[in-house]
Amino acid sequence: MKIVYLYTSLTTVGGADRIVIQKANYLADVMGHEVYVITDSQTGRAVIFPLSPKVKHIDLDINFDRQYRHGLLLRSLYYFMLMFVYRKKLGRLLEHIKADIVISTLGRDIDFLTQLNDGSRKVGEAHTTRMNLRKTQDLLEGGFVHRMIGKRLKKKIDTAVKQLDAFVVLNEHEKEEWATVRPAVIIPNSLPFYPAVPSTLSASRAICVGRLEWEKGIDRLIDIWLSVHNTHPDWVLDIYGQGMLQDELQQKILAANAGTYIHLKGSSPDIMYEYLNCSLLVLTSRYEGFPMALLEAMACGVPCVTYDCPFGPRSMITNMRNGILVEEGDKKEMVDKINYLIENEKNRKKIGTNARKYVLQYSQKNIMDKWNILFNNCLTLTS
Repeated sequence: MKIVYLYTSLTTVGGADRIVIQKANYLADVMGHEVYVITDSQTGRAVIFPLSPKVKHIDLDINFDRQYRHGLLLRSLYYFMLMFVYRKKLGRLLEHIKADIVISTLGRDIDFLTQLNDGSRKVGEAHTTRMNLRKTQDLLEGGFVHRMIGKRLKKKIDTAVKQLDAFVVLNEHEKEEWATVRPAVIIPNSLPFYPAVPSTLSASRAICVGRLEWEKGIDRLIDIWLSVHNTHPDWVLDIYGQGMLQDELQQKILAANAGTYIHLKGSSPDIMYEYLNCSLLVLTSRYEGFPMALLEAMACGVPCVTYDCPFGPRSMITNMRNGILVEEGDKKEMVDKINYLIENEKNRKKIGTNARKYVLQYSQKNIMDKWNILFNNCLTLTS
């Protein structure tokens, strides 16, 4: 089977990039499919995670980042020009490849993908919540012009998703969110690793893993840890990730004189090592589709405390059994639950053990078998 993944660029040390590469590698190396990853804006940058030599990576060199150098009006004109070139290049390439399956992660390609007559079956997969797909919610909460753009974009995405041959979401809540548009299939992400020996949970160290962007709520986490520090000054918080808010967050840490116990560590080349050498994962995201940091930490036997934000965490955590869910935005409860785990080693280890058992269902084989069945059903039903 020829399978094509469409993605903007494999340059971010984040969940979605790793997931796309992980699936492409498995489809090629283990399942023996002919796999392509087509990017539009790699622009000569190295692929961030190891890509199998059996996977063919093709970059169309559109470079959508060029539009951001201009004001709103010129940027809009530039964007339409780039989209015209993108559609033309991608259409020609797909006609040449003659793929059986083309997978969109609902990026810019979804605007025209279902209109291309290359003979492939089109599958969409959503890596984030419907309300925040392509920042539509941000646009809808902006000024008049932004609201109009947001409404038009949301309608365009819904129309395109209806026309897909199959559509995949990460959890039951997202399936319900999309129910008014079309039926969806739930296939969660798979484990990137499962170490033979879990964390000992003996280090006085908590970590957070996520991009330094507004949606990840690192600003909230810093405020929370300032309160935790008052009770447990021997514990440190290490934050792994990169993003636009790095300087702002560093200034917040320095302004609070917290630089000795809250650290922005950047990206880690071996994130599993960090999980295995910590005793707690804290997530304070404002929204999540299927947080890979939770899955990874749980695989390492690390107990997790997370806000019950829309919608990913609640689909993975049974409160006080394999993790702790805190009411969204309740800072006092978050501080209390972190302190509870710090002070109760026995329960910390019990939750970590339960978490490690729970995530076995997300093995690569289990999840990729679901994808293979979906692809075969898609071809059978439409042949």
